[in-house]
Formats: sequence, structure tokens, C-alpha cells
Amino acid sequence: MARSSLRRAELALAAVLAAVLALDIACPLPQPTADTSTLTVLAADGTPLRSWASDDGAQRHPTTPDAVSPLYLQALLHYEDRWFHWHPGINPAALARAAWQWARHGRIVSGGSTLTMQVARLVDERAAGRSLGAKARQIARALQLELHHSKTEILALYLNLAPMGGPLQGVETAARAYLGKGAAELSQAEAALLVALPQSPTRLRPDRAVAAAQAARDKVLTRMQTLGVWAAADVADAKLERVFAPPLRARWLAPLAAERLRQQARREGAAVAVIHTTLDAGLQARLEQLLVDRLPTLPEANSLAALVVDNRTMEVRGYVGSADFGDDRRGAHVDMVRALRSPGSTLKPFLYAMALDDGLVHSESLLVDAPQNFGGYAPGNFQADFSGPVSVAEALARSLNVPAVDLLAQLGPERFAGRLRHAGLRLRMPANAAPNLSLILGGGSTSLEELVGAYAALARDGLAGKPRLLRAEPVQDTPLMSSGAAFIVREILESGGRPGNPFRESAQRVAWKTGTSFGFRDAWALGVTDRYTLGVWVGRPDGTPNPGHFGANTAAPLLRDIAAALGPAGPDRQQLAPRRQPDSVRAVPICWPLGTALAATAPGHCLQQRTAWTLDGAVPPTLPDRLTPGGLVQAVWTQAGQRVRPDCAPAAERVDAVRWPTLLLPFLDAAQLHPAERLPWAPGCAARTPSAQALRIVGLEPGTVLRPTPGRPEVTLRLQALGAQQGLSWLLDGQLVASSEAAEHAQTLTLRQPGRHALTALDGRGRWARVAFELQAPLNPASKTAGIPQ
Repeated sequence: MARSSLRRAELALAAVLAAVLALDIACPLPQPTADTSTLTVLAADGTPLRSWASDDGAQRHPTTPDAVSPLYLQALLHYEDRWFHWHPGINPAALARAAWQWARHGRIVSGGSTLTMQVARLVDERAAGRSLGAKARQIARALQLELHHSKTEILALYLNLAPMGGPLQGVETAARAYLGKGAAELSQAEAALLVALPQSPTRLRPDRAVAAAQAARDKVLTRMQTLGVWAAADVADAKLERVFAPPLRARWLAPLAAERLRQQARREGAAVAVIHTTLDAGLQARLEQLLVDRLPTLPEANSLAALVVDNRTMEVRGYVGSADFGDDRRGAHVDMVRALRSPGSTLKPFLYAMALDDGLVHSESLLVDAPQNFGGYAPGNFQADFSGPVSVAEALARSLNVPAVDLLAQLGPERFAGRLRHAGLRLRMPANAAPNLSLILGGGSTSLEELVGAYAALARDGLAGKPRLLRAEPVQDTPLMSSGAAFIVREILESGGRPGNPFRESAQRVAWKTGTSFGFRDAWALGVTDRYTLGVWVGRPDGTPNPGHFGANTAAPLLRDIAAALGPAGPDRQQLAPRRQPDSVRAVPICWPLGTALAATAPGHCLQQRTAWTLDGAVPPTLPDRLTPGGLVQAVWTQAGQRVRPDCAPAAERVDAVRWPTLLLPFLDAAQLHPAERLPWAPGCAARTPSAQALRIVGLEPGTVLRPTPGRPEVTLRLQALGAQQGLSWLLDGQLVASSEAAEHAQTLTLRQPGRHALTALDGRGRWARVAFELQAPLNPASKTAGIPQ
């Protein structure tokens, strides 16, 4: 009999199990996962930067139990379901108590739902009602959840799907939206608030119903004290915290960087719910605030962009594509980190680095800053005036245009563009145009991102890199210059390039360069520290000019503020190894005008001594004179303290004298010349000049466009007429403006009247030379930045 009863029980149990399995198969559990169409972009530390609503309009930030504050999990499990880890999905005792209270009072007094049953309501809409049928379906779904999922998985579903008011779902979403922090950082009061919120997410929203939300929070806190989970003193302190949440709105960080990565994922066909970036959330927030604070100083339609890259890994730590993502008047949705714009003078450091590596120059090589014509191209300087003899370090530090064009002509524009392209900085030329000398002044187009990747070479022993937004993205390094050239150029940009000037121990130690594109359309500033490479762009996204706004007065101040915010070691305060001078770099005394080492220069030929950084032991001489062929050492005949010709003074003594490049003569005083060149010519034995030989004006080239320095109304020129004899007269537009009996003397002219002009030099023998040029009107005097490099 007993055996028969046991047999019947076994059959009954089997029948029940079969029925349960049949029902499980016939009514499969809805896929209990958050909608994967929800996409969230995260910072390196897991901070959500931006998210897009799922197909059902919900906002979710995926999380897991181990990524949520233990205080929240304590409050959730003790307030909602203390037996969560032991029951099979339902709590029979709680259900029986709720049913008895309902029968006795005719209404619901206390719920009998477990956390698993609440998840069942979230994954099956038909189980979400309060009818007996809905409750039965909820119980069945809860049993199915326990059958198919672990307790940790069920808890994770609740953490991600719990309604939190409006479109918000999940504790991480609510913590970010209402409290401005991640769910891992919740206090006891905040944890209690978010535990209470799903009970009535509309009625208890802390941004709309502060009193109701606070009462519900305090109820949870009291329960935690009653159960002995939290100490009374802690609960009392928690109840003192005021409930406050700003109105729900999109509070995004790096919105354009996030959008870029979303579009990239779409192009690659990647179905991802989370994108992990390299961005530093704290640095990003400070960077965005710095740009927003700078906006009031700019015209209405202007925007700003900034990029910060870690030199060690080329990871992007800060990315601002537009200054105010909510202001469409400023082209809010145009990502100016990637936009192609004219780089102005920002390419000059790469030119000088390549010239160093090619052995064309050292840091104190003599360059000519004077009006020159390069096959019809006559560039001018940003400050309009010229300095005459300058060193490589001075030309780069002051961003002089003419020496850079002269050096690019020696290096070759196509070669220059090719080497930049190989390192990831591609210069886009106008249609059907080949690289030309205008490249060095912004004649091509590139992006802030590519510029920052190339500038990083100055702090990475010459290796340029591609900025990385994704942690999984491989490092892409390409040699752009030698470590020695990187050291010398960085030292020039940081401290003027003078050997013997010790590295400054300062948080503001930045090697920086500015640039301004033609027509003041783009203002740039690039900077390099031991830890970071920084880049700033300012302008109008539509390319409209901004007269008076250029790199030095608009972009550079912002760059300095960003560098100050980063500090000497960056947000993590990790100190870097001291910078080391490469073995290939040495400080060597050199001589002007020859440019050779002092030890290799003949006595009397060192008219000016300097100390230069040299690379690989090479001390290249001064570049060839463009006007006068031959070297810079010439034969001079003297007799009785006068200069003579050897044909009329057979007993004359020959002296090998050094001379300066011809274009520099208007800028030199007599004391700067070789002693033999300073001697007067002997009467009747002076140098012959053929009467048919035309004069040549040095100091102004045909077609030159002069622009006054911002804030100044005039341009000053230093001129000389080569080959003039028997006096010299200068005429501007046919009117006499200066004259001199000493034809060889330099003449200084000050020009104020804008427009097209013609300057004529006329000597006493009737020979003349004429140069046509244009003087532009001065810029707005409000932007007084005379002497500041562009």
C-alpha cells in the first residue's frame, strides 16, 4: 500500500513537472535583457558621457551588481526582499500574508512581491497589472526567471530595468541624471532615495516632487535602522540631507566625440551597447567649462575646439569639437576637431625639424628676414616689418614668414608635404594643385586632430602618433623627425632655443606655437608638455573671416589656461622621468655671417659669435646668397687705409673679407661689416659700375602686400639701391620722399596711406628702379598685439 502511494506521488510529481516544462516551452520567457539598441559611450573610468535612447524611448546605462554601491544593494535587498537569495522566485509566506490582508481589509495593505516578481513585471508587460490573472502570470514568470537565470543575473536585470521616472530606467541612469554621480558613489541617503523611487516613479520623482521623494526616502532609512542594518546615528545624519535634483535634461560630456564613435560603430556594423573610450571624465568636464567661459569674448557665430592627448599612449583625454553643443548659432554640431582648415603657421616647427635632420641648418644658422621674391611669390611677415639677419631659433620663435619660405624652397615643398603625409598629417590642396611654397603659411588644409598627432612627436623622441579615442584601438606611431631635432625644436618653442638656459621647473613649461590662416578665418595654438600635447582652434565653422582674431591673442590664452588646468603631471599626479638631452645634440660656438663653428672659422671672419644647438656633429654653413653668386668670403684690395681696385693700384694688399648676404645690407650698420668693407674708396680708384647696369632695390619686392602690425597705423621699410652712384633720390608715387648724397647708405621710409603704390630709386647718373606694392589698411586698434608672433 505504501509502495503504491509512493508510486502515485511520483507520477503526480512527474506530471506536474511535465506540465511546468510544457508551459515553459509553450509560453517562453520574454528575453529578459535591456534593449541592446540603447547605446552608451563611457569615459575611461566608466563614467557615461552620452547615451542614445533605445527603440522604446528608454534611457539606460548598463551596470552590474559589483559596479553599484554596497549601500544601495543593502537597502534594496532589506527593504524589498530580504529572502531574495533563498526563495525560488516567490515567497509563499509573504504572498499568504498579502492575500489575508487583502481579504480582511478589501484593499492591498502590503505587497507580497519578491524582487524576482518585480523583474517579471518588467520583462512581461502582461504581468504588470494588479488583477489576479496578472498576479498569477507574474508568479509563473518569476518561477521561469529562477529556472533560467542565476540570482546575480536576476539582480542585474532589476538594476538595469527598474523604472526611475520619465524615460529613465536603471539605478545607474537615475544616479547620473538626478544626482550627477555614478551608482558606485551613492551615500546612504542617496541609496535610500533610489530604492524608494521605483515604487512610484512618477509620484516620487525628486526633480518634481521633493517632499514626496524625501518622505519615501526616510521610510527606507527608518526600515534600515529598525532592521539593525544601519546605525541610528548614520540614519539620522542621512535624513538631514536635503533631496534635490535638477530638472531632467541631457547632461552630456564630449557629445561630438561620442557621436563620432557611434557613427563609426554603425559604419563597421558593430552591434554594441557600450563603447569604452580613453577620455578622462574630470579633465573633459574642466575642458568644456574652460571653452564655455571663453565664449563671451568671441563674436556671436564663433566656436572653439580643443584636443588633449596623452603623449605616452596617444590616448585622447579631452575632446571638445564645439564650445557649446546647444547653440546652433555657433555651428554646435560641427566637429572642428576633424574639420579641414588652413593651419596657418603651425607647420613651421616641422619644417625646421626636417631642415635640422637634413643638415641644412643648426639652431643659430643665419637666415634672411627681408623682402624676397620666389618665382613671383612674395610673402610678407605677419607684423609687416622685417628684421634683417635672424637665426633659425629667432625665426621660429617669432614665426617669421620669409625665412620659412626661403627654407622650404631649399627643402622642397613636395618633399615636405610627403614626409608630413607619411607621419599622418595630410595636407589637402585645392583641386589639381601641387604642393608649393605657400604650404608653410597655410596653403593646404588639415585638421586639429592631425596637427596634435604630429606635434606629439616633439615630446616622443620624434615619433608622431594617431590620437586614440578607443582603448582597444592599436597604437600607430610613425617617425617624423629625429629625437635630436625634436629636442632642439621643442627647446626653441619653449624657451627661445638658447643653449645654457636651464629647463624651467614650472607648471607652465609649455612649448607652444600659434597660427592664423589667411583672412583671419582660423586661429590656432598647439602646445607640448612632458605629459600632454594640446591643441586649440578658434573661428567660425562656416569659414567667415574674423579680423583682429588670430592665434596669439585668441587661441594662445586658452591654450595656457588648459595647460594650467592640467598641471605639471596631469590629473593623476604621476610624475614623469626628467627630460634628457639626446647624445646627438651638442652646444657649439658658431660665427656669423658664415655660420660655421668658431673653431673652424678663420681669424677675423667671426663678425658675431653665437652658441648653437647642433645635430649629429654637423655645423652647416649659411645658406647660399640668393642675389650674389659665390661664397660669403670675397677679395678686398686695400692701400693706405682705402679700398682700391687692383688694376689701378698694383701695390694694393689683398684681404679675404667676409660679407653678409646681399639682402641684409639695408639692415646692417657699418660697425657690423668686416673692417676692410668699412674703408672708404680711394678717389679715382673706386669700383666700376657699368652705365648700362640697372639699379636694384633691396628691401621691397614687386607685388609685395604690406600689412601694418595690429594696433599700429604705419609700416616702416629699410631700403637700399644696389649699384647706385653719385647720390640717390627716392620717389613714392612720383613725389620725392627722401634723398642722399651717399648712394650706398640705407634709407628708412615710413608708409601710412593704404592703397597701391610705386616706389622709385633714381641715382645721379640717371639710372632708376621701380617697385609696385600694396599697403593694406590697419586692423581694428582694439586688438593691440604688436610684436606677438602669430
